[in-house]
Amino acid sequence: MKKFRYIKSVFLVLTCAIVLTTSNVCIKEVVAVPTETATQSTQQTSVGTNPIDIINSPGNYLNKTVTINGKFSQFSTLGLDYKTALRQSDKYITFLIKRPDTTYDIPLSEMKLFLKRKEKKKHIDLKSDDEIKFTGKVFSDALGDAWIDVDDITITKKAPEKNGVK
Repeated sequence: MKKFRYIKSVFLVLTCAIVLTTSNVCIKEVVAVPTETATQSTQQTSVGTNPIDIINSPGNYLNKTVTINGKFSQFSTLGLDYKTALRQSDKYITFLIKRPDTTYDIPLSEMKLFLKRKEKKKHIDLKSDDEIKFTGKVFSDALGDAWIDVDDITITKKAPEKNGVK
């Protein structure tokens, strides 16, 4: 009886494999289409956008360079060493900006912003609520989040002092 079930199972698997590999879904011709030429890759244009638009549809910005304005929240280790969108913690640090769609101090954790540790040293004086402008490339949309390699950060407006602290 066991042999019959085994033979029946093998036959079913083989039948399914034959049907699937000979169906129109698998037989369609695959055509390679170049997505980017050498002249296009040297002329990267930056797309200025709202961070909420990016986190709502990160796939639309995949492999595009974006420029974002926001309020700095803090440096973090969020998203480092995640295998699907790997940025190693010994080479990178992440930072968070505040959500622009609320009056509360809530970090925009759906946007993973990666900065090389060498670059972080240039921006060690960033404080919470400093208004910044940064440019980076969206390299992944893993977990439905935007994962961005940040190339450049500029402080556009320093945050006001709070209780004598700059």
